[in-house]
Amino acid sequence: MDIKKVKRSEDYSAWYNNLVKNADLAEHSDVKGCMIIKPYGYAIWEKMQAELDSRFKETGHSNAYFPLFIPKSFFTKEASHVDGFAKECAVVTHYRLKVDPDTKEIIVDPDAKLEEELIVRPTSETIIWNTYRNWIQSYRDLPILLNQWANVVRWEMRTRLFLRTTEFLWQEGHTAHATAEEAIEETRKMLEVYADFAENILAVPVIKGVKSANERFAGALDTYCIEGLMQDGKALQMGTSHFLGQNFAKAFDVKYVSKENKSEYVWATSWGVSTRLMGALIMSHSDDEGLVLPPRLAPIQVVIVPIFRKDDEKTMVMEKADAYYHLLKKQGISVKLDDRDNLSPGYKFADYELKGVPVRIAIGPRDVQNQTVEVARRDTKEKQVMSAADLEHKIPHLLEQIQQNIYQKALDYRSEHIHTVDSWDEFMDALENKTGFVSAHWDGSSETENKIKELSKATIRCIPLNNIQESGKCILTGNPSHERVLFARAY
Repeated sequence: MDIKKVKRSEDYSAWYNNLVKNADLAEHSDVKGCMIIKPYGYAIWEKMQAELDSRFKETGHSNAYFPLFIPKSFFTKEASHVDGFAKECAVVTHYRLKVDPDTKEIIVDPDAKLEEELIVRPTSETIIWNTYRNWIQSYRDLPILLNQWANVVRWEMRTRLFLRTTEFLWQEGHTAHATAEEAIEETRKMLEVYADFAENILAVPVIKGVKSANERFAGALDTYCIEGLMQDGKALQMGTSHFLGQNFAKAFDVKYVSKENKSEYVWATSWGVSTRLMGALIMSHSDDEGLVLPPRLAPIQVVIVPIFRKDDEKTMVMEKADAYYHLLKKQGISVKLDDRDNLSPGYKFADYELKGVPVRIAIGPRDVQNQTVEVARRDTKEKQVMSAADLEHKIPHLLEQIQQNIYQKALDYRSEHIHTVDSWDEFMDALENKTGFVSAHWDGSSETENKIKELSKATIRCIPLNNIQESGKCILTGNPSHERVLFARAY
């Protein structure tokens, strides 16, 4: 289906699905609930990986890799952790197939049952902390600052490309520390890394906060998060950083001998983002014509489209186009020269618009004569005639302008969609008719939080880190409250 037949304002879900497919980002796999990330989509993910990986290493972290399979007994050691993931776990029970001699069907070999069943990794805390037990004996072994790029499996009932799939790609950091203070500092530090990446690379403004007890990661003492607001007014959790306390150290008996020669349990953190960030990127910026990519993340920042009809025009135009290509490439710009002559310029224009390329440069015979080019920017669709002599200096500046404009547009949208309410009627009106984040008082109880979720389908997205203490009354119960929290309907 042509993406232009489904407008964002008419059917947001269909618009999103069509955009993911038409822009060649991903498609559904024949394996139910799983996706195939196509080359263009994976190129964007690789840019995300590279940017994040650089930040992780700058903060002292190293990459490692741990097994995909986790013994079931590991999960039973941390009760709240297993309870949080039990319904999503895929379990390996046998290790061999065979051909049934009578029916010739391929069946699971009943004689190849595993002595202990294996869980396909939904997250790696258990197997990593079982390993850390062997690595940590003394305070000299701490801290351990590791990150893993991996795939995980969580058996989802309702899936959507990038946002929620049975198998997805992510990174998961796992660190071990001598003190609670060090672990909390690490947890907050990585939250800042995520926030900086989201805002300065993805151009998505985020709210930093801490989750309520109901919404915490299973096994964590505190979960910090960044929350973004999509163009349909729904929130998206874009990254989390968890202070795990000593829960996993105690579960796996991970101790160290301190400087005072005392045996102490280790303190832990974990933190992660996933290919869900692709969904955030799409839903924060894109329009009815296709993707809108921030230049710092675009696999192709500038495309040059030559326009000609005759062979002599082609020679003249291509010579200049090639010169401009190398000129921009020397500037460190990711540039593509589309010299395919079996497609019309109009087709190419629409295709690069669909794929969100930030800047398009068109050059024809008249441009060569006038020593000019036509420059079109994807974010505003504005066009300008630019002197070819100015390309070297103006294009980098234009890319930076586009990056900032995309961010500012998203920030303005979010600012317009944060609603402060003081009653239940105002709360429901904001959710139903205004959408976005709703700032409201809550009495702090899990029971009230669950009831609000049941009645409104909205959850507490976070308690903002910069919250101002303010006396008030809970919107549902009327009980005293000392601060507002942010509610929203979410993905």
